[in-house]
Amino acid sequence: MIKIDRKKINMDKIRKYPTVNEALDKEYGEVGTTSRKKFTEQAQAYFTGQLIEDARKKAHLTQDELAKRVGSNKSYISRIENGKTEPKVSTFYRIAGALGLSVDLNPIHSYEFNK
Repeated sequence: MIKIDRKKINMDKIRKYPTVNEALDKEYGEVGTTSRKKFTEQAQAYFTGQLIEDARKKAHLTQDELAKRVGSNKSYISRIENGKTEPKVSTFYRIAGALGLSVDLNPIHSYEFNK
């Protein structure tokens, strides 16, 4: 375990670093702008793909095996996992079922989706 001497931490220097939201605003525009919406959509597609890839690997399936289970092809599964495309909702449910997963829909409270 690493011990940190809190007396040596320069809080003034730390406070000057931008927050994650400030950095995103600077790089992709403020929430509600077209560029920020595009970034958010791409980030969500990538995240969804990573969830599917992780679940597929935990299920010890290849992309080809998963594709056959859902009536698709390996190329399509690869594009989903790499965040290049997002599956239709019906396909997403088939993928989840083929991986032994359930999909729960719960209300979210995020300012990003309310603008």
